[in-house]
Amino acid sequence: MFSSDGWAADSVPDQSGQTVIVTGANSGLGFEATKVLAGKGAHVVLACRSVERGEDARDSIREEFPAASLSVRELDLASLASIRSFAETFTDEYDSLDILCNNAGVMAIPRQETEDGFEMQFGVNHLGHFALTGLLLDTLESTSGQARVVTHSSGAHERGRIDFDDLHSEDSYAKWGAYGQSKLANLLFAYELDRRLNDAGSNVLSTACHPGYADTNLQRRGPEQSGSRLRLAGMKLANFVLAQSAEAGALPLLYAATDESIEGGEYVGPGGFVNMRGTPEIQQSNERSRDEETAERLWTVSEEQTGVKYNL
Repeated sequence: MFSSDGWAADSVPDQSGQTVIVTGANSGLGFEATKVLAGKGAHVVLACRSVERGEDARDSIREEFPAASLSVRELDLASLASIRSFAETFTDEYDSLDILCNNAGVMAIPRQETEDGFEMQFGVNHLGHFALTGLLLDTLESTSGQARVVTHSSGAHERGRIDFDDLHSEDSYAKWGAYGQSKLANLLFAYELDRRLNDAGSNVLSTACHPGYADTNLQRRGPEQSGSRLRLAGMKLANFVLAQSAEAGALPLLYAATDESIEGGEYVGPGGFVNMRGTPEIQQSNERSRDEETAERLWTVSEEQTGVKYNL
């Protein structure tokens, strides 16, 4: 197994001339990745549900990197209409896309539905990014060099199963089960996309990553939305004791997005204590994530539910 000993934010190669989209760029891992990429010379589009929070993030990054090339665009992954609007606006404005970071997500929240009636975690984490990637595929393929799609998963994929009989948890909902399903779907999508790109002779590379256990707002939203002060206090304590920083948690995403050694279909995560912290390395996800029959079925269902067909 290859380990990138000592690989850090400074290891990111020069990104001048690169155009990058980071979903959920206004906070947490997306913010940290955006800061590094912009600091290395990339033009980064901050794709955020809240334009105001995106602009605050942009301004914060420019305090450290005054010359950073950044733009903020509204993207609500819980709305197929918003995803289509974002993609149309982007493709009208840009003729290339070097890196698409499918980063945004929600975790272990009380059951909610997206604008289109999808269970929120499956809808945002998987279906939203599936639709976004498909709508941007032509732009990715028209980019000179090798464009990349990096999809953020989680170690929680190991507890996930794709329940095709109840994808949106209408019959039964368990917040962690739904999260695990969405993170498993992220990997099934990333690997299936890479296989289809290879079969089509495309210049686009699809890979995946996970951040380990990183201290971000993601862990707090579930307890906050459920109104559990005890769970919120416990999560804050766990973050303080166990988690690595958001800056460190963003390294697998940055490594997968920029390192020249990365190949399609690889999975990057921190290589330290039980894969929760440490420098990024190539790892192995579980057998279910590599099940090609499940991946093909999920792909078909995802196209049907989003209405987005991939031109491969």
